Amino acid sequence: MGCNLRDLATPEEINLAELSGKRVGIDAFLTAFQFLTTIRDRSPTGDGGPLRDSKGRVVAHLMGILNRTTSMLSMGIQPVFIFDGQSPELKADELAARRKRRLEAEAIHKQALEDGDFQTAQKMAQRIVHYSAEMIDDTKKMLDLLGVRWVDAAAEGEGQAAVMAVKGQLDIVATQDWDALLYGSPILVRNLMSHGSKRHGRTVKAQQINLQELLAAHDLTREQLVDLAIMIGTDFHPGLKGIGPKTGIKLIKSLGTIEAICEEKGKEVPERLDEIREIFLNHPSSEVDSEDLKPGTVDVKGLTQFLQEEREFSQRRMDAAFDALRKGNLIRDGGQTSLFSF
Repeated sequence: MGCNLRDLATPEEINLAELSGKRVGIDAFLTAFQFLTTIRDRSPTGDGGPLRDSKGRVVAHLMGILNRTTSMLSMGIQPVFIFDGQSPELKADELAARRKRRLEAEAIHKQALEDGDFQTAQKMAQRIVHYSAEMIDDTKKMLDLLGVRWVDAAAEGEGQAAVMAVKGQLDIVATQDWDALLYGSPILVRNLMSHGSKRHGRTVKAQQINLQELLAAHDLTREQLVDLAIMIGTDFHPGLKGIGPKTGIKLIKSLGTIEAICEEKGKEVPERLDEIREIFLNHPSSEVDSEDLKPGTVDVKGLTQFLQEEREFSQRRMDAAFDALRKGNLIRDGGQTSLFSF
């Protein structure tokens, strides 16, 4: 999931109320995977896979995204979901490694089910989750019915979101992927989609990282931050052996570039270095008209038809969603769209 810049950042906990009125770019794929791996079959003899309806269609991602999205809307936050496009060719090795790990996990999962080892099966199930084209289409359909906008990225979703944020089309980029900062996102918010949940006995809080403050704190340019990340390791290069964040930052501040560091340390310059830099510094992006990002209206009947009648959502789940939308003045009692939503 990109380069880990945790050791360089000083995240600031925020109250979600502070994001009211803000247009927030949401990493759709990471969000979906979050719910696909947590809303799952945990019954004693369950396979551990994401929850499905009676026809076998996966609905876990829809459940999680509905809950979190309506919660944001109730607070006046304007989410815009960004879906990954075509991964850069330089990411091929990383994707191949992920496929290999997934195939290995699938084999263990299958064998565990055959052996009746449901504990192992459920553990492996989290590693073999797939966000299929059908599931993506279902997500987009639900967002349309909620009046929530979405964008298909040209390449990496967090890269697309960062470009839009730099243009002023988004106020914030929300993702767990630190790469959003490398792509130039002025403000990154982590844990937005899990804010308030429990993890290891602690309540998860949304955290904000300001790119300019991070650069100023370490006296770095964005170009140097990108070089530092490449040395540590990214999805596009495994990094330079023996160089972590602390060592890397000392070297980049004293020598300035990867080329100079490699010369000083007797290391080979990473292959296709300039291409990797270009991915971060000038990421390909889809053109988006700002007018198309304005929130739409909620289709109450459409949501009920799709989620409750077709995907078998409970009345309680639907009531909770509609209550949140009423709180955000997006629908009125009786299910009508509110004038406030226009």
